[in-house]
Amino acid sequence: MNDNSKLIKIREAAELLGINPETLRRWDNEGRLNAVRIGKRKDRRYKLSDIQKIMNSTTKP
Repeated sequence: MNDNSKLIKIREAAELLGINPETLRRWDNEGRLNAVRIGKRKDRRYKLSDIQKIMNSTTKP
């Protein structure tokens, strides 16, 4: 798996963005940032490339 398709946990993504994990859940529910659901519990994972795009933009999604 290359860095562009690497999946990171919700807490890691939130830390990189400096926001609360609940904000990421809300963005996912609103369709602003799509999460990949994995496992029986349907845990959210985010593409590192998507998180990096947000970090490089001047505004949040």
